[in-house]
Amino acid sequence: MDTEAELTQRGHSSPEQGEGRPRSAFPGSGSWRRAGLIGVLCAVFLLLLANFVVQPFQIPSRSMEPTLQVGDRVLVNKLAYRFGAEPRRGDVVVFDGAGSFVREPAGGNPVGDAVHGALSALGLAEPSDTDFVKRVVGVGGDDVVCCDQGGRIQVNGVPVEEPYLYAGDSPSKVPFRIVVPLGTLWVMGDHRSQSRDSRDHLGEPGGGMVPVEKVIGRADWIGWPVTRWGAVPGARTGDGPHG
Repeated sequence: MDTEAELTQRGHSSPEQGEGRPRSAFPGSGSWRRAGLIGVLCAVFLLLLANFVVQPFQIPSRSMEPTLQVGDRVLVNKLAYRFGAEPRRGDVVVFDGAGSFVREPAGGNPVGDAVHGALSALGLAEPSDTDFVKRVVGVGGDDVVCCDQGGRIQVNGVPVEEPYLYAGDSPSKVPFRIVVPLGTLWVMGDHRSQSRDSRDHLGEPGGGMVPVEKVIGRADWIGWPVTRWGAVPGARTGDGPHG
């Protein structure tokens, strides 16, 4: 028997030796590709969710204390006003203040703006400089006055109880009386002495009113930190008077 020939034949035909099979230059690269694809799909899903349903929003200032604190991540319900519903007094809303609270921004770096927008939508970066979070005090048609003899804000002649105000703050040190135009909102922060809100834009075009179409959504839940998990007071129940 030709032993050498037999061994040579086995070496070419035996599958156990693994010869003749293509080998990856990077073992496990298929698993990495799958993991990368899953990561991309998850990111796309989260971006779609943030753009159309629920968006995390990072609180950048003290203007809504004690309701919301610096660094809180709130979940903004973007469907709250999509099907005919409109903001109500007491709702905490996130809105684009371009054209009402700040000037319309000049064109910037499109790539940088897109990256920041994506990170902000995922709650990984501070919100845009034109995004604000405030509480709705007056809606279209309301007569809002500060203040009555008891130092309270009145809406349509009815004093507003505001248990959410920062301890020691008055409802407003700035007196005003305005009628909110239809399709707009009068908004204020809960920490009145630290909030730049509708009061600060009374003499400007628009008079401090926020167009309803500029509202991004209603801040319904505090999602982070875990020690502050829970509903945003007033966001679901609409604390305060209703029309």
